[in-house]
Amino acid sequence: MNRSPITLRSARPTDAAAIAHYMAEPDVFGGLLQLPYPTPEGWADRVAAFPAGSNSLHLVAELDGKVVASAGVFSAGHHVRRRHVSSLGISVAKDAQGKGVGSALMTALMDYADRWGQILRIELNVFADNDRAIGLYERFGFVREGLMRKYALRDGQYVDSLMMARLHPNPPQWTDG
Repeated sequence: MNRSPITLRSARPTDAAAIAHYMAEPDVFGGLLQLPYPTPEGWADRVAAFPAGSNSLHLVAELDGKVVASAGVFSAGHHVRRRHVSSLGISVAKDAQGKGVGSALMTALMDYADRWGQILRIELNVFADNDRAIGLYERFGFVREGLMRKYALRDGQYVDSLMMARLHPNPPQWTDG
């Protein structure tokens, strides 16, 4: 099988229309805490508001020159005692799922977190019935930490969510010399 090469790069406000387009797919927003009918303006604001100088990283993935996914590790907040923590978010267009896009994004984000971002812990939430996403996260070292009952409204029903996290597999240590 001949696959198109996946290109990863930093997200920019001009990607907003493409992100809004695939995020409008029910099979995409239904698996996330996103709402239907996203706007390019809303996504442009989100990308533009990305905190410069933080340890966060927001990437997009392209197939055949078309933005088909977005993912990032985002600083968990301004709490001094949680500076080592980031949250992870990822979305992949329906027609790009199963083509290695999610794995490519996760590889890049984990490399960034472990080697450059000074991130010790990455947290995420995933709907408890999203087996494909859970499998992806587990392949990258995430473990289930808890079940949150009736966590969010999805398609008119309250559904459960899993809290998952990954700790740096080999945290940097101070060495003399």
